[in-house]
Amino acid sequence: MSLSDERLKTLLAPRSVRFYPQAGSSNDIARECLREGAPDGAVVIADEQISGRGRQGRVWHTPPGVALAVSIILRPPVDWLPRLSMLGALAVAELAEQVGAQHVGIKWPNDVQLGGLKVSGVLPEAEWDGSRLLGAVLGIGVNVRTDFTGTELEATATSLEKTVGRRLDRAEVARDLLARIDFWYGELSSNTLFEAWKGRLSTIGQLVTINNIQGTAEAVDEQGALLVRDMNGVLQRVVAGDLAIGWAN
Repeated sequence: MSLSDERLKTLLAPRSVRFYPQAGSSNDIARECLREGAPDGAVVIADEQISGRGRQGRVWHTPPGVALAVSIILRPPVDWLPRLSMLGALAVAELAEQVGAQHVGIKWPNDVQLGGLKVSGVLPEAEWDGSRLLGAVLGIGVNVRTDFTGTELEATATSLEKTVGRRLDRAEVARDLLARIDFWYGELSSNTLFEAWKGRLSTIGQLVTINNIQGTAEAVDEQGALLVRDMNGVLQRVVAGDLAIGWAN
């Protein structure tokens, strides 16, 4: 079934839901809603997203009818903002397993992969009024039935339906994703969330290149930073950056 405002509001009740057949960026709309006083857990969902954002400022286009573009309004304590990235990735990983996917892993910090191919991206964005935190928006894009055949992403991306070999109802996928987000949001400050996210990371123990650092990804800390032992034996703490598996030439 196609996404619709009526069906989503029925499935997601009593959550506050705004649905858009087409939007520029669901995160931008959600940030406006947050500033207008939208409640914790309110959600913006777009069928097509034409100017969404990924990490490092990349454009994330969501074609109509094939994916999910979901932005959830949250109001966490400021100390736990870094964990929203963990929360989003963990929720998607569990969703993927729930629908029958195997070989699910998280490439640090929040790219959910099926058999090493990316199926989802997560983008948390905080909203401030000067130095006062108003809240945050957790943007999540999930490839449900996106076909990457013949595209430049064919070797690096996949979709849930291709992996599980059956048709999925995107509205039900959205419902199940939000259920996992609600659960882990309740565990935001707990060690349980951190350990569950860490346990799914496929990056630990691998040779990596990030921010001109080459070395072995040894661990992560409780704020989500990656600890990389560089070629000189020095342990480097990396908060953000583009991570590549293997060493660049």
